[in-house]
Amino acid sequence: MPEPAPHPDQRPARAPRADVRRNREKLLAAARSAFTAADTAVPLESIARAAGVGIGTLYRHFPTREALVEAVYAAELDAVTESAASLLEELPPEAALRAWMDRYAELVSAKRGMIGGLGGGWAPGRGATVSTRERLTGAIGALLEAGGRAGTLRQDVDPDDVITLLLGVFLSTAAGDRTERTRQLLDLVADALRAPGPPPA
Repeated sequence: MPEPAPHPDQRPARAPRADVRRNREKLLAAARSAFTAADTAVPLESIARAAGVGIGTLYRHFPTREALVEAVYAAELDAVTESAASLLEELPPEAALRAWMDRYAELVSAKRGMIGGLGGGWAPGRGATVSTRERLTGAIGALLEAGGRAGTLRQDVDPDDVITLLLGVFLSTAAGDRTERTRQLLDLVADALRAPGPPPA
C-alpha cells in the first residue's frame, strides 16, 4: 500500500531558483550603491531599474524599503565579518588588521547613507545590536590572535575595546567627507595594537 503524501507543512523547502537568487543579489548590489551615494531617499523604481528587474520583482523580494535596507546592511555585515579570514590568507596579520579596519569603515559609511536615505527614525540592525557587536569583536579577536602567533600584534588587548576605539574614530569623523582624517586615526589605532619590539625571528 503506497504511503500517504506528506502534509504540505512537512515537505522540505525547495531552494530558490538560480535566477531568483541572482535577482536578489543584483537588487542588493544596486541598493547598496544607491543608498550610499545619495543623501535623500532613493526611489525604489530606480533601484529596480539599475538591477535590471521590474519593480514587482523588487517588492517580491523586499516588501518595504526598510526590509531592503535591512537586507543590504545584513549582507554588508556578513561581508565585513567574514573578510577577516580571507584577509589573513592574503596578508600578514598586522596588515590584515589595518585592511579590515578600512572594510569596517566602509560598513559604517554605508550604514549612514542608508539611514539618511530613509529620512532618520530607523537604524539598520535594530534589535540585533548585541549580535552585531559580538560578530565584529569575533573578527577583531581572530586578527589579534593571528598577530599574537606571529609576534606582531599585542595580546593584552580586549577585542571589544578595539571596537570601542574604532567607533570613537567613526563618531569623531561623522560630519562631512572626512576620509583622510579617518585613515589617519585608524593608522594610530593600528600602530597602538602592534607588539612592542621586533617580531621573533
